Amino acid sequence: MSKELELKIGSTIYGKIQAARMSERERQVAVQAMHNADVVVDAIIWIAKKIEHLGERLFLKPSLKH
Repeated sequence: MSKELELKIGSTIYGKIQAARMSERERQVAVQAMHNADVVVDAIIWIAKKIEHLGERLFLKPSLKH
């Protein structure tokens, strides 16, 4: 996903949290939960990319020249 799209989606979600009828404490909890979710997703993506990179190095063998 492009950074521009991520920012647009993120700002929409955070905007909806700000517009929702809830107490300030509930709003803080919701924003913190969204932040935590972003951190978890970023960590999962990082791990997936590392596993993919490791797999390329371990399983791809150089081709033999004839």
